[in-house]
Amino acid sequence: MLTDRTPARPWLSSYPPHVPAEIEVDRLGTLVDLFEASLSQFADRPAVQCFGAQMSYAAVGQSARDLASWLAAQGLGKGDRVALMMPNVPAYPVAIFGVLLAGCTVVNVNPLYTPRELTAQLNDSGARILVVLENFAHTVADALPEIALDRVVVAGPGDGLGLKGRLIGLASRHIKKAVPAYSFPAGLAIRFEAALKDGHGRKPPEVAVSPDDLAFLQYTGGTTGIAKAAMLTHRNIVANVTQSEVWLGVARSKAGRKVMVTALPLYHIFALTACFFFFFKVGGCCLLIPNPRDAAGFVKTLKGTRFTHLSGVNTLFNLLLNTPGFDQVDFSRVEFTIAGGMAVQAPVAARWQAVTGHAIIEGYGLSETSPVVCVNPPGLAQWSGTIGYPLSSTDLVIRDLDGRELPFGEPGELCVRGPQVMAGYWKRPDETARATTADGFFRTGDVAVLGADGQVRIVDRMKDMILVSGFNVYPNEIEDVLAGHPGVLECAVVGAESEETGETVVAHVVRKDEALTAEALRAYARSQLTGYKVPRRIVFRDTLPKTNVGKVLRRALRDETGPV
Repeated sequence: MLTDRTPARPWLSSYPPHVPAEIEVDRLGTLVDLFEASLSQFADRPAVQCFGAQMSYAAVGQSARDLASWLAAQGLGKGDRVALMMPNVPAYPVAIFGVLLAGCTVVNVNPLYTPRELTAQLNDSGARILVVLENFAHTVADALPEIALDRVVVAGPGDGLGLKGRLIGLASRHIKKAVPAYSFPAGLAIRFEAALKDGHGRKPPEVAVSPDDLAFLQYTGGTTGIAKAAMLTHRNIVANVTQSEVWLGVARSKAGRKVMVTALPLYHIFALTACFFFFFKVGGCCLLIPNPRDAAGFVKTLKGTRFTHLSGVNTLFNLLLNTPGFDQVDFSRVEFTIAGGMAVQAPVAARWQAVTGHAIIEGYGLSETSPVVCVNPPGLAQWSGTIGYPLSSTDLVIRDLDGRELPFGEPGELCVRGPQVMAGYWKRPDETARATTADGFFRTGDVAVLGADGQVRIVDRMKDMILVSGFNVYPNEIEDVLAGHPGVLECAVVGAESEETGETVVAHVVRKDEALTAEALRAYARSQLTGYKVPRRIVFRDTLPKTNVGKVLRRALRDETGPV
């Protein structure tokens, strides 16, 4: 509801006719309500597809209830934390709903974590049970001396897919040798399907879940680089699903099957909300891609699937575009391709549209905002270069470091308020206070510009800005220029200490053309950038350090880049 304290919302005049200024936040239910409603409407539809096989809504629902019953039998109840450590395999969506049905809180864990990283997250969250894909069980075994778990549930890659799933598991273990040896103390571990079987004969838990209950502890580096968990309630996630639904207009149509290509891992908030929960609510199917880095296998899957939606990040789109056979993928049924997680580069966006015939719809969000804050409208004729407009019931202001609101076109910190914004950081009230303004806005740490029409453009992360002789230099701008050179596959720009200018620009580049020289690339940059923005040093390398989602780790590059 609009109040006297609500900032001006110039974006409302640009809203499509079907999009309301507000969603009815007080009438939102829980993720358990979403689960039950979709099961009653879409029982026979495929909810999950992976390894060429499918699970129906009814099958996901029954397995989730069985897991909830098993968790209750272990003594878990409302508020207890259960950690999930898996890539995109069928057991993951089952586990998510099973934990929520039991009234517990999901702690998403990156399966590529080291024992040290895993120990820190499990001890911080206080998770009592961990569900892990067997391929990563050895990490858990190595961390056991430092963590306290009631049980470990070990899943196979094909669990939930019947006979084909068991064959997939056998191939993974014995042919691909993809499961390193591990050992757990007697009585600690149980197989995922054995837990479901045990829960099937038990009475389902009767837990009253409310919208304000904690659904997820979503760990993030946030704006300070310190790993901490955003506390996301059922209301936060359901609100964001509802906001996205009214904006994107994906109808619950019985005619035609909606299939979202879900290559980003479900432990990442973008895939969790925008792919899984969103499409579960509208009766769609999540096409799970367990290993998107296997580009050839990914393209093969795309060729064999009639998909209607695709999500990703800039590096994933670039990877696909440079994979043989991608230009033969059928995009005729696609309604939109949506990007988030990091800035889309203009050369990648242009090439994507040339190859697929579809413009990339770019959005913006963070773990702390469940995640979507802004998104472009579907049906764009071409990539806009902005993150679009704030969603319904979302307030947004641009402020300087002293908290003063800035005029249109002036870059400053993007601050957000809305029903999708987290309840705070887990066990870190000081961090919560630092990230929250007196009038209830979340400080994102991103530099943005608000246009008079309400469109928002992200400039860069505040912490990534480079100060050259007193001038602000934003790496995104330079990366966009360098990526346009035909000899560049991908690049990342960071700042380095300089006695002469305070800081200077360093570009790390992966070449597409090995004949490309630093001098030639610097000359190209000089033709499009003012002098102080041109990289003083260019480092050619075989790869760029990235997160498992595909975001470039600028922090790692800064650490290895010495003074210039």
